[in-house]
Amino acid sequence: MSRTILVTGGAGFIGSHVAAAFLRKGWRVAVVDNLSTGRRANLPEGVDFHHADITDPAALEPIFEKVRPRVVNHHAAQTSVRISCDDPALDLQVNVLGTLNLIRLAARYGVELFVFASTGGAIYGDGVTIPTPEGALCRPSSPYGVGKLGAEHYLEWAGHSLGLPGLRLRYANVYGPRQDPHGEAGVVAIFSQTMLSGGDPHVNGDGKQTRDYVFVGDVVEANVLGTEMGLSGVYNVGTGIETDVNTLFGELASLTGFGDPRRHGPAMPGEQSRSCLDASRLGGECGWKASTSLPDGLAETVDWFREKNHEG
Repeated sequence: MSRTILVTGGAGFIGSHVAAAFLRKGWRVAVVDNLSTGRRANLPEGVDFHHADITDPAALEPIFEKVRPRVVNHHAAQTSVRISCDDPALDLQVNVLGTLNLIRLAARYGVELFVFASTGGAIYGDGVTIPTPEGALCRPSSPYGVGKLGAEHYLEWAGHSLGLPGLRLRYANVYGPRQDPHGEAGVVAIFSQTMLSGGDPHVNGDGKQTRDYVFVGDVVEANVLGTEMGLSGVYNVGTGIETDVNTLFGELASLTGFGDPRRHGPAMPGEQSRSCLDASRLGGECGWKASTSLPDGLAETVDWFREKNHEG
């Protein structure tokens, strides 16, 4: 396999870590990002950057013509469940039609593997086995989950009809350095930033909802291993460990020195009560396992936010 990869969303939280990892492995890396939530400062030195939007196929085709990637790693997305509920048409435009644009161009330009960053919890919904295996019935409870599942089906169709192998990685709740509490919002980033800046963090609902928090470095390793082994199909990427939001709040309060009592706000629409992924299939195929404990990952994340606050 030629070692040229096109990373969409490569200026964002996960995508920038993925781009940097492939550079370290000796790959030629090109990045496509519209910088709506991504930042130029996240781009690792040495990437070939293209400012373009995945919803615009006319802008994407010259990039494919120039780069001629052998692998597409697709992380560009509308990532907010809340926004998807408020504006499902926007979510459809970005997460389904944008992905389809990339799939069609990848097939046209002979891409050998299309890696798609999907979602675990939002696709499976509630009422499934915990930890949830890939074979569980998918009953998404938000337009975001519906869109990601629809994009997965288009990629499966492309494998059968267009000869484009697809690797669908269903992520648990990814957290770590560079996550934007205002853009690609995740609860770890929101709590860390708010606590460190002396704000007033609120827990949505009763805080008993659980998530599987997986560190970004482990997610990156899953992308690299899956790509270099040429895997295709559906794989969960998670720790298999449930943590409720109240517990997470306490861990971060301890790390940040936040002493105010925990406060609760209204529950978010479309939010699941439990989410935790069984990633044993990926482990069996390529030996991957989440190796970063939650305390270690949270400590590294808080350190990054603390340093960022001091800089700015």
